[in-house]
Amino acid sequence: MVRQKIQKCTECGNYTLKRECPKCKSVANVAAPLKWSPEDPQAHRRRKLNDVESDDWDKTLPTL
Repeated sequence: MVRQKIQKCTECGNYTLKRECPKCKSVANVAAPLKWSPEDPQAHRRRKLNDVESDDWDKTLPTL
């Protein structure tokens, strides 16, 4: 299940609520990024879940 309802077709640009475009039958993706707030109330839980304070955490990040 998608986290946002509005989808945009990758081929024709049509907006829809379904995962497949009703016009051209191609894949539709999320139309906008998820909302984000600098005052994220769940940030402390996410950091604890990902164990950000450990010494090995920075080694798991992708490099350029």
